[in-house]
Amino acid sequence: MEYLNSLLSIDPNYIAMGLLVVFYSLEFLLKKEFPFKNRPQHFFQNALFQIVFLLGNILFAYLIVFVITWFTNNKIGLLYLFNIPYWVKLVLAVPLFDLTTYWFHRAAHKIPVVWRFHRVHHSDTTLDSSSYMRGHPVEIFFWFGVGNMVACGLFGLDLLGLGLYVIVSTPMVLMEHTNLKFPRWWDKTFGLFITTPNMHKIHHDQDQFYTDSNFADIFILWDKLFGTFKYKSPELIQFGLKEFDEKKKQTFWYLLRSPFLKIERVQSTILPKEQSK
Repeated sequence: MEYLNSLLSIDPNYIAMGLLVVFYSLEFLLKKEFPFKNRPQHFFQNALFQIVFLLGNILFAYLIVFVITWFTNNKIGLLYLFNIPYWVKLVLAVPLFDLTTYWFHRAAHKIPVVWRFHRVHHSDTTLDSSSYMRGHPVEIFFWFGVGNMVACGLFGLDLLGLGLYVIVSTPMVLMEHTNLKFPRWWDKTFGLFITTPNMHKIHHDQDQFYTDSNFADIFILWDKLFGTFKYKSPELIQFGLKEFDEKKKQTFWYLLRSPFLKIERVQSTILPKEQSK
């Protein structure tokens, strides 16, 4: 347990940045799924979001820690109703945080005011590992902050469990956004339970039929269980949102302001070529 505590005490932002360097480098060295131009400019625009997030994180991290600690000290949550070993609780923390994230992610697509912020992430027309950083700071607080506080209060999870979830989910989420080619057998084996990169790329398809699917970060099992799983061949994917196709709408400053601008969502008229499997 002492070793685990030491591991989880590492700032997750350092882990994310280290993994980003690894995956971004691999995209230069290994076979890509999609052709990609102007990567330095794309990286720069996305990195600006990460800078804003790191500054904001200083403010709301204290709030998250305070609230979760209060839940823990007062033994609030379902798991406190059962006499189970702490290590079992830690193991359960990963799927339970992921289940909560699934529902918050799904809500972000269905609640118009939340979608205004979440669409910043979906606006990216050329997906690569740096797309991991593209997220509006308001949405990140809703998702990471409120979502994780709800998970702790509902299930009785603590900060150590949250740290474990972040350690597990961060490399997966980064890999899911990489512009690397993954074989079909990867989807047919790991994809039985785990969200594979190909499955998450479908979630970034411009066709709303596919955009509103595959919400899970780690366990695609949630999508299969709740009827939101869809699949299509990776080569058929067209990234982004039609209403953000213009070059000026791909800049950091425009995207930061976009939730407060009236931008009509362009509904897809493409008929689904492949139904859920």
